[in-house]
Amino acid sequence: MKIIDFVGHYAILGTNQDDSENTYKGELFLSLIDDNTINAKWLINNTQEQFGTGFFKNNILVINFYYKSIEGEFFKGKVIYKCLTKDILEGTWTEEFGNPAFLGTENCFRIKNEILN
Repeated sequence: MKIIDFVGHYAILGTNQDDSENTYKGELFLSLIDDNTINAKWLINNTQEQFGTGFFKNNILVINFYYKSIEGEFFKGKVIYKCLTKDILEGTWTEEFGNPAFLGTENCFRIKNEILN
């Protein structure tokens, strides 16, 4: 697989970096900045936008991300996706102020556009 194979739109299901059983849903949009760098934009629970850039090597996609909280604070983190196929990504993530005893998870499934006649 190559970095260009991951460009597209994904549905996501995730868990937070804590001991709760809270889950979230959202969307992930991946595009290329150049031949080696991927751009990411998440929309979590239809309300929170997150942004990041990263790279791909050995079927692993690594993205450093950031977002602004409702209170206006900035948070940063890193997500590492194991690329099972070009349509399925299995991720683990952490934030700088998250609970270090836990990791967040995020699974991504490509949304394929269907053309209806």
